[in-house]
Parts: sequence; C-alpha cells; structure tokens
Amino acid sequence: MTELSDDELERYARHIVLPQVGGIGQRRLKAASVAIVGAGGIGSVVISALAGAGIGKLTIIDDDVVDRTNLQRQPIFRNDQIGQSKAVLAAKFVRALNPYVEVDPIRQRLIADNAETLLGGHDLVIDDCDNFATRLVVGDKLTRLGIPLVSAAAVQFQGQVAFFRGWEADKPCYRCFVGDAFDSDDCDTCAEQGVLGALTATVGGFAALMAIRAIVGIGGDVAGSLFLFDGEALDWRKIRLPKDPRCRTCSA
Repeated sequence: MTELSDDELERYARHIVLPQVGGIGQRRLKAASVAIVGAGGIGSVVISALAGAGIGKLTIIDDDVVDRTNLQRQPIFRNDQIGQSKAVLAAKFVRALNPYVEVDPIRQRLIADNAETLLGGHDLVIDDCDNFATRLVVGDKLTRLGIPLVSAAAVQFQGQVAFFRGWEADKPCYRCFVGDAFDSDDCDTCAEQGVLGALTATVGGFAALMAIRAIVGIGGDVAGSLFLFDGEALDWRKIRLPKDPRCRTCSA
C-alpha cells in the first residue's frame, strides 16, 4: 500500500489519530480513485472534502461553465470566474488545496457512449448531476462495471443521498430506486424549483462522508439505503430500498 510522506502525516494528523481511520485508513484514501459527476452545489462540497481528505485521484466530470446564479451554493468558484469551465476551475482548486491529490478535469457531458471510458477504473463514483437521464446512465454503467455509486441530490429544502452496489444479488441498483420513467432530460431542476445553498452543502458533506466510510471501511454497510433530509424540519430519515426483481439493469 502507498506510504505517506512526513508532510502527509502532518497534513492528515487529525484523521490518523482517529482509531477508525489511522495510518492504514489514510493510506487507503491515498490509494483510492474517485470520479465525481457534476461540480455544482453538491459537487463543490464533495470535491473540497475529498481533496482535503487525501483521496489519491479525483476525476471531475462536468461540461458546464460557471454562472452567476451558481455562486449562491458552489463555494469553490468566484465571481471573477464566471463563464469559465467548472471542471477546469475545480481541478485548479484541488491542486491549490492539496498537491498530493492527482486530479483529472473532464469537460464532457457524460452519455451512454462515453460512460464506460470516463467511469471505468475508479474505486467509487459520486453522482450529483442535475438530470435523471445522466443519473440512469451512470447507475446502469456502474452496476455493469461493479463500481459502487453514491448518488446525491438536493432541491428546495429536500436532500437525498443513497449508496448502491446493484450487481450484488441482494442489493438494489439506482434503476430499482427510480424505475424507467426518467430516461430523459425532461425533469425539474433547481433552476425552476430553487434550492437553499446551505442544503447542498449539507448533502455534499454527507455524500463525501459516505464515500470516505466506504473507502476506509468505517461502520456498517449502507448499500441499498436511502437517506432523506428535510431542511425545514431538520430531520434525517433512513429508508431501506428493495431490489426490483424485474429491473432491466440488475435483475439478471
């Protein structure tokens, strides 16, 4: 397993003193490769948290540019960066925060034709994109590749985070959760419905924590669990998702 330099031992000292992480857990983080689909409100927080945590390689996939309306909830971008590539700027942010993290910005829209190329070879993928069509492509492809998925979403005051390993016989995939009705780009987004900036930070932090738990091996297995957050009531709920025996992605 990859060793830690003296500088890294100091950098990650607050992790290493945790008995649940320690030096072994920190080396697992350094050895891990994670892809993040979407560098928006949730993705901004995920990128910052995972880069700070010392994930060895981050792949950031986003074909969008920074808009003024993004700045209310996407803290890794600045006002003077409006109009520039989110993926490129996010990579620049990561390099400035932690020089020990390798980062690869991908300025492409993830579609069925490039999904395997962009996602294959990673240890885990976090999807926080803003449309169901892309989410289903990601979920379907990762199920076939056998790569764990953390799926995170937020709109208005409602957030949700789930963990999927749908290739396993007793675990649902993302399509088991949402079905076949959303294989299109025709769905509501936060541009139409609104979203509280602090909510995306809450959901992004939770998604990053879920990813770190999975990589290090902390706590129990939450695959197949959906966590719902109500930002008005300040209430978390955990739901166990069933596997759909008729799911066209994982039922075989």
